[in-house]
Amino acid sequence: MNKISPRIGSVCRWLMLAPLASFVIYVAVRGISESFDNEGFPEALAVKLELLPIIFPVHMVTGGLALLLVPLVLYLRGTRWHRLVGRITAIDILIAGITAIPVAVVVPVTGISAAGFVAQGITWIVLLGLGIWNIRVGRVASHRACMLMMAAVTSGALFFRIYLGLWKVFGVSEYFEAFYALDAWIAWGLPLIGVALWLRLNRRPPPRPATPRETASAGPAMG
Repeated sequence: MNKISPRIGSVCRWLMLAPLASFVIYVAVRGISESFDNEGFPEALAVKLELLPIIFPVHMVTGGLALLLVPLVLYLRGTRWHRLVGRITAIDILIAGITAIPVAVVVPVTGISAAGFVAQGITWIVLLGLGIWNIRVGRVASHRACMLMMAAVTSGALFFRIYLGLWKVFGVSEYFEAFYALDAWIAWGLPLIGVALWLRLNRRPPPRPATPRETASAGPAMG
């Protein structure tokens, strides 16, 4: 019974993660494929593609790859592949983050939505930079925290589409621009706040320095 229970738990976890993984792969593949097959683009995106014929497809491809690479590098944590995939992911996110800024600014749906996408791109790059710096100076826990928060920002691409889908079902068309502007902020902002709060609540306190009495009592025992 003890050998079967862990297997059942593992199967249940995979069954729960399968729909999420399928959705992530679907959004990523669709984002990449639309860079080459964009006949059905809405007018707002078609204009961006026309004005940014290189930057826009590059952003779509690297953004789609980020949805696949970020979970992969987190999954490979503790293995010999983590560093290699991590470096590939860092390059991809740097390109996606930089190209997100002109894509957001050129012919935006609203100024507030453009600011939200720009803020997302900058936050992406800043967290990536902090994560790299922390691991180079040996701060593994801080590196992990930055990478988890960066993953939360990456998930904004998923939530943005989820919220837009819900709006199509329950929303009112006359308020679309206001909702779109809100979505551009909350899609990545809420996951980032949630992960930051989770990290804070689960932060381990620094080890308490030993008192002189404890040090003295431990001395003979070590000898």
